[in-house]
Amino acid sequence: MEQEEIYSKVLRAGRRTYFFDVRATKAGDYYLTVTESKKFTNDDGSFHYKKHKIYLYKEDFTEFNAILAEMTDYIINEKGLEVISERHQKDYVKEEFTTEDSKDEASADNFTDVSFDDI
Repeated sequence: MEQEEIYSKVLRAGRRTYFFDVRATKAGDYYLTVTESKKFTNDDGSFHYKKHKIYLYKEDFTEFNAILAEMTDYIINEKGLEVISERHQKDYVKEEFTTEDSKDEASADNFTDVSFDDI
């Protein structure tokens, strides 16, 4: 059974909401839960939420923070802070994968030249 929240913060981000909750273990130590809640609308107009939760314990904080910083720095260094997506940019052009591309790819990536006579 989950323990009562000791300290909480909420980040609303469009259809997603992130909940950061400090909780206590039975022994009285603290840990962090991060919950992503995403709103989905049904065809009839009603809606429901899907939630995903991670539990982060103190012994993992240092490595978790280091990897999170490394990954976020990598993304910002590679792509910048501007959001690139259909949803966020009116002039976004989605690259289409045409049947012509798939023909070229199929011939270029043909990795077997085995005929059934060889078997």
